[in-house]
Amino acid sequence: MMKLLLLLFALPTLLAALPVTERVEKVRPALIREAVNRSLPLLQSSLKEYPNHAACFSCHHQGVGMFTLALARSKGYSVAAKSLETTVQHTLADLRTDLELYKNRKGQPGGVTRAGYALLALQSGGTPKDAVTEAVSAYILQRDKAQDFWNSSSNRPPSEASVFTDTFLAIRALKAYGEEAQKEEIVKRIERTRQWLEQAKLKDTEDRVFQLWALHEAGATKEVLHKSASDILKEQKEDGGWAQLPTSNSDPYATGSVLTVLALTGETSTREAAFQRGILFLLKTQQVDGSWHVVSRSKPFQPYFESGFPHGKDQFISAAASGWATSALVLASTPTQKRPQ
Repeated sequence: MMKLLLLLFALPTLLAALPVTERVEKVRPALIREAVNRSLPLLQSSLKEYPNHAACFSCHHQGVGMFTLALARSKGYSVAAKSLETTVQHTLADLRTDLELYKNRKGQPGGVTRAGYALLALQSGGTPKDAVTEAVSAYILQRDKAQDFWNSSSNRPPSEASVFTDTFLAIRALKAYGEEAQKEEIVKRIERTRQWLEQAKLKDTEDRVFQLWALHEAGATKEVLHKSASDILKEQKEDGGWAQLPTSNSDPYATGSVLTVLALTGETSTREAAFQRGILFLLKTQQVDGSWHVVSRSKPFQPYFESGFPHGKDQFISAAASGWATSALVLASTPTQKRPQ
């Protein structure tokens, strides 16, 4: 009896001594679905509202937002088809406005970031190849041709400042919309980029996330993908989240993008403890209105306007963060298995 009492008294201490990854309980799917259903209406309404204030394509609203809504719809969540179609048409209209620039391989302001996110939005909406997508993909193929990667033409961290983000977007775009006549050139360039990706130096979470995603798109080996994912998992903080920078606190943008890519590449099961800890962080940081708030660290370059998303001057990064966070929750509510190593 005395031994049993001693064990009971010692149990909390023993549990506390265990690594957090071994103590976390799996989050109830109902809680995850509830969080997704609170977020989706806001993402849809903001997607609809944004074009009323800006004619140009938006990476943070329409790029990430379109990807998230299409993913949610594919997993059975209620997303109006009209929301997706409206965004597809707005994206195509924006590209057509400068179609001659793309045909002349000059592109639009925003470079590969803008072009790549635009094609990601179109791909998410199921848009087939046409003269517009072929012109944009041909521009991407010719851009930074002397290098092994694609440069970012912006400096608006985290989402528009990393060469790894642009490199992923470029590879994804070329695979989805590259011209058949350029197939051999595309294959060679992606292979050259894959070799660079495996040796490239990383500075922050955005780099790590999009390095992994780009490696996956480029056909890297299981061993290479596993190492990339393991390096990301090592950066998880005690609260379950990830930070944009090594010296920063965890935030929904970094955490949502990490979890989304770990799940989509098959490098982590959504049932694993590390993933569940990240999901708990997202659930705890979701706002009452369904959004996630992230403080911007980019310098504004255009006049301020309300886009229909909360958080004032932080609305653009918060919209992107809410997209990635929602994507991660969508994937967690429809469990995936880890890819065999």
